[in-house]
Amino acid sequence: MANEQAVAAQNETHEERGKRQELTGVVTSTKMAKTIVVKVTRTVQHPLYQRVVRHAKKYYAHDEKGVAKLGDTVTIVSTRPLSKLKRWRLHGVVKQTHTARA
Repeated sequence: MANEQAVAAQNETHEERGKRQELTGVVTSTKMAKTIVVKVTRTVQHPLYQRVVRHAKKYYAHDEKGVAKLGDTVTIVSTRPLSKLKRWRLHGVVKQTHTARA
C-alpha cells in the first residue's frame, strides 16, 4: 500500500516538473573528466536590419560514460547544478564524426 503511494507520488512529481529543456550542439572539447563542452549555435533575425545573425554559446555538460567525442553532434538536457559551471547533462549523440587524429 505504502509502496504504491510512493510510486504514484513519484509519477505525479515527474508530470508536474514537465519537460526538461533540450539543446542540440557540437562537442568542442572533451579534455575534462566526465565533462564535455558543447557549442550551441542559434540563428536570430536582427531587429533593425532584418538580417539573419548566428549566436553561439558554450555549455558544460556531464558525460558520465565518456560517450561523446570531439566534433559529435549531441543533445543535452537541463539538470540540477552538478558543479560551478555544469547545469546540463548528455542526453544522446545525434551524429558521430569520424575524424582521424594526426
